[in-house]
Amino acid sequence: MTIIELVNHTAARLEEAGVAFGHGTSNAFDEAAWLVLWALGLPLDELDGVADMALAPQQRATLEELVAERIRTRKPAAYLTREAWLQGVPFYVDERAIVPRSFIGELLASGGLDPWFDGTGHILDLCTGNGSLAVLAAMAYPEAAVTGADISPDALAVARINVDRHGLQQRIELQESDGLQAVAGAFDLILCNPPYVNAESMAQLPAEYRAEPELALAGGADGMDFVRRLLREAPAHMNVGAALVLEIGNERPHFEDAFPQLPAVWLETSAGEDQVLLLTREALAGGERA
Repeated sequence: MTIIELVNHTAARLEEAGVAFGHGTSNAFDEAAWLVLWALGLPLDELDGVADMALAPQQRATLEELVAERIRTRKPAAYLTREAWLQGVPFYVDERAIVPRSFIGELLASGGLDPWFDGTGHILDLCTGNGSLAVLAAMAYPEAAVTGADISPDALAVARINVDRHGLQQRIELQESDGLQAVAGAFDLILCNPPYVNAESMAQLPAEYRAEPELALAGGADGMDFVRRLLREAPAHMNVGAALVLEIGNERPHFEDAFPQLPAVWLETSAGEDQVLLLTREALAGGERA
């Protein structure tokens, strides 16, 4: 059996088993390619170059065990490989933090936030999880200082692995904080991919998502519990001219119902214009008064 034959065979198994995707891949073929190449110790972006390579029986057996575990446990593949990629950058991940998949990463990599941030000053990555956005922010803006904050000490332990892995110990500070409660000072850019999944959606999540920490996903009845508190407290932690970049997934209708007077800027990502929004300090302060 060649590698491409094994990828196709694996994809069929994943499809038949009805596993859910969304943690780095969106379909069975891409996830099969990831699992096969990872199990064989091959670069994840070189399928075309190795597609016709023949496999030894032991290599196939190793992959079969990995796929069986993926199907049996319904854990995201990243928890099995202990690695996830965001914007081409590898990150360690395990069950202590959600698998990184934020669209804010796209904006950092593309310069999509440059109109609101000049690259200097202090960035806060709130709800940092495994630290991926903090790392991407430090890479995108080498003159900025970055703080990654999270309520979960377990998630911060994972973030520490990634900060150290990318040699950013001198530029990224990690802080345990319930929201902004323990975060000192003011920032020029706040990034936040918070818990925003509404209660109805939480009840319908596939097993792969339920394998992740609920604390990082559940946002209350309308998904806006954490966001309400954040928008109320954020202006006091923002310098003049600062911006807050907030990811809310598919919750735009709930956001607009909860904050009808806030003039949000909806940012274009690969998922459209309803996943990530930006609010300036001035907009937040004006909305508070209203």
